[in-house]
Amino acid sequence: MHLVFTDSHLQFRGYHRVIQIALFVAVAALVLLAPNAWGQGTGYWHTSGNSILDSNENEIRIAGINWYGFETPDHLVHGLWAQDYHTVLNTIKSLGYNVIRIPFSNEMVETNPVPTNYTTFANGGPVNQALYGQTALTDLDTIVSYAGSIGLRVILDNHRSEAGESNEANGLWYTSAYPQSNWIADWQTMATRYSASKFTFNGNPTVIGFDLRNEPHLIGSGSTTGSCWTGDTATNGCPSSLTSQNWPVAAEAAGNAVLAINPKLLIFVEGNDCYSGVCGWQGGNLIGVASHPVVLNTPNQLVYSAHDYGPNLFQQAWFSSSTTPASLDATWNKYWGYINADGTAPVWLGEFGTDSTSSDVENTAPGSQGQWFESLIGYLQNNPSINWTYWALNGEDTYALLDGNYDATPLSALKQSQMESIQFTLGGTPSPSFTLTASPLALTVVQGSSGSATISAIGAGGFTGSVTLSASGLPSGVTASFATDPTTGSSLLTLAASGTAPAGTSTVTITGTSGALTPATTSLRLTVNTKSGGTFTLAPAASSVSVTQGSNVTDTVSVRDVNGFTGNVTLVASGLPSGVIASFGTNPTTGSSVVTFAASSTAVVGTYTITINGSSGTLTASTTIALTVGQNGTSGFACHIGYTIGSHWAGGFGAAITINNTGTAAISNWTLTWSFANGQTITQLWNGNVVQSGANVTVTNMSYDGSIPAGGSYSGMGFNGTWNNVTNAVPNSFALNGTACH
Repeated sequence: MHLVFTDSHLQFRGYHRVIQIALFVAVAALVLLAPNAWGQGTGYWHTSGNSILDSNENEIRIAGINWYGFETPDHLVHGLWAQDYHTVLNTIKSLGYNVIRIPFSNEMVETNPVPTNYTTFANGGPVNQALYGQTALTDLDTIVSYAGSIGLRVILDNHRSEAGESNEANGLWYTSAYPQSNWIADWQTMATRYSASKFTFNGNPTVIGFDLRNEPHLIGSGSTTGSCWTGDTATNGCPSSLTSQNWPVAAEAAGNAVLAINPKLLIFVEGNDCYSGVCGWQGGNLIGVASHPVVLNTPNQLVYSAHDYGPNLFQQAWFSSSTTPASLDATWNKYWGYINADGTAPVWLGEFGTDSTSSDVENTAPGSQGQWFESLIGYLQNNPSINWTYWALNGEDTYALLDGNYDATPLSALKQSQMESIQFTLGGTPSPSFTLTASPLALTVVQGSSGSATISAIGAGGFTGSVTLSASGLPSGVTASFATDPTTGSSLLTLAASGTAPAGTSTVTITGTSGALTPATTSLRLTVNTKSGGTFTLAPAASSVSVTQGSNVTDTVSVRDVNGFTGNVTLVASGLPSGVIASFGTNPTTGSSVVTFAASSTAVVGTYTITINGSSGTLTASTTIALTVGQNGTSGFACHIGYTIGSHWAGGFGAAITINNTGTAAISNWTLTWSFANGQTITQLWNGNVVQSGANVTVTNMSYDGSIPAGGSYSGMGFNGTWNNVTNAVPNSFALNGTACH
């Protein structure tokens, strides 16, 4: 993923716990011990179960950073317009990252142009001298060589076919200009090139693996013509003979071609977006692995890769006012975490990121960007066998680690401190140590009852001793007991609340000691609720929605827990008019569910009160939604377009577009048109399909963003473009579905 756009990070890679502060600090300090305890990362790496091992069978963790640019029209990593490549690589090393994921395009490999977007003078002297007049592949050689010489490793990532600023819009691993045969041949070229001995330092090869394709996805260019995964029932099983769309079959072909050249390289295979109708992030859906895994000719070299982002990039269904760390854990486990938990294969979170505002790094607000990011850091802390690379180093990216000048000091010290809590240092001499983890990280108990969590002591560096456990920070009326204490493995912690324990939330800290070793800690959030048996209520996100004949509209129904209710709730809709059906995305649900109202072309026009009933055992609750069914046509159609230029740079700019439905009829699909007045051109647009002819621009909706209710708006679209560096006027006339917007 990426955008060269500083004010918004809205592109799908696509191209972008509720933990108390005390919890994060405790776990951060704890996990920082792990790098010294694990192995050195020598030689080539291979896999065993869910672990990546070095040539000495020591477990290691990829804890790296994405540095992009070779896949763009620059054909060179970005930031060298401001700094020498040595400086940037030294910064990556000093900040504690051990691997760099470097994207490239097939165009870069096959045309091998001479890049020019770098400076030759900075910090008082000549810089980037090794790049002068060299081709893109030679420049990549230079970057890889110096990275290896200072102990960094590299994963090469085929990000797209033609050079560009995002993932491949068609969702496939090839295009007409760069067919599958070229894609495999280019990987063979890279395997031969970067297996050469000149890229090995102190016995350690620099390039340790290949990410075969960035973010394959089924829903490409507005239809299901992209990459499918074998067994997908929504695509007739995506049979293995369907080589034009079957991504895992293609991955096996490319992976085997690479391993035939160098059988010691790791092969990283990303997920897609949809499997049997269940959709998520592009590249982030690995549900199909459970029934149809990738099988390579060379064993123990396969790693599955996923991408994951927060609601600032796209408002996925699992982000709502009911989102909790536990619900996020469940989502990650559903899409990719289960592969690690089951010991099937290692998992690598190849992309994730957030901007540098403190609220988007740490937050307790349900459904917020900060809650997502902080919870994900906690998830990675508690699952140290999951590998990761942060998106991105690049100072021009909204999720940038560094500033626009690529200075050594990160933009956000808070974000860097969170990344440090899950880093892993290659090299060094292992020393005995241990860490503690808690699962789950949050407990809710009712007065007079108890709850349990598993506390695990994980030894490293040859540690084999026992750990004595204690709990502190207990609220009044709550006691703690450990089933096994001391322990050499795991112990069940029981927190019991008396009938008079005060209601509220507190942080309980668990400390482990073992002889003279540094104590380790972990924490969990304890919520005590009043004793009432628990119940629940239902609430819709919108109390009224509108739909036209032949289209559909969605709303979100949330289950709100009262007094410790934790059950599953089954949802049913009643009061539907003739020709309208309702379906729920998650049913039963413990948090929220998207309800879709689909109106046939003959649905009866009018306004109706729809009752949503929820049941859980003997408990029931209900809520209502006013549904208006309108005639199919343009009656009541009106619109207003918001066009905001977020930033300018030499020759380029970024803009965000909001479509406001100011009419009385819902929009089920849209086509937006406008004309530029000053020769502007669109180079990259997200969340829409764009065609530009001269000054005239036409954008149509994607499959997931066509519905805009009456009185509603859609603000997920934006673009990067070029301008003449003199005038960049806002277009003064927009039309939506052929009707002028005011």
